[in-house]
Amino acid sequence: MGQWTMWMGAMLAGVSAGALSGMFGIGGGIVLVPVLGALLSLDQHQAQGISLATMLAPIGLPAVLHYRKAGHRIRWKLVGYLICGFVLGVTAGSLLANAIPERPLRWTFIGFLLLMALRYAFVAREGGEVITKPEPSLGAMVAFGLIIGAVGGLMSGLLGIGGGAVIIPLLALWMGLPQHEAQVTSLALMLPPIGLPGVLVYAGGHGLPWVLLLFAGAGFAMGALLGARFATGLRSRALQGVFAAFMVLLAVLLAIKA
Repeated sequence: MGQWTMWMGAMLAGVSAGALSGMFGIGGGIVLVPVLGALLSLDQHQAQGISLATMLAPIGLPAVLHYRKAGHRIRWKLVGYLICGFVLGVTAGSLLANAIPERPLRWTFIGFLLLMALRYAFVAREGGEVITKPEPSLGAMVAFGLIIGAVGGLMSGLLGIGGGAVIIPLLALWMGLPQHEAQVTSLALMLPPIGLPGVLVYAGGHGLPWVLLLFAGAGFAMGALLGARFATGLRSRALQGVFAAFMVLLAVLLAIKA
């Protein structure tokens, strides 16, 4: 595969991941990692390292601004607690990932994709997640923020995802945030370079193709804005179902390569 083909492939992977990030508030790694691994033949550790590194720059900022313009609230104190937990979790998760051989790590990611596909298929079937919980107390916000951030960071470091696929449902389940508010909170969490400890671990252990990273990051920023524009105007069961089917397809592609 030629250099330009690799670079354009990385940019298209970034656009796809960014669009889904803007739509669902996830970090995009859940798409970026399997696309880089299955289509560009990167090993699992490199694909995950690129995914984490792509999210170091505030590439989700256009999406966050669009959510805010649409009137969706960002709880900045909660974001701060999430960041504290995330930084600890992503460091531990990255160290764990570097200790796991590529093949088992890839199958772990495939299992995670299938679990997320089941979740989104269930949400589509039920017609969406309706949250009626009251506003959490300050103590609950601190405790839940730190725990949710740490869990999201651990999964982010281990699998190279942004963490939103884990953080968003926990924000809804434990704290009662409405779907759009949970999504923009997750995107706001990723504005500072919170994945840096994980990126340094991956770069030290397996090295990273930095040029591919630049193209993937540029594509991600463009896709995130497009996805946010779509998400704030539509929240349909069909969209959730399509996303679930897409994750199953990515899991199959990775399984074939594995």
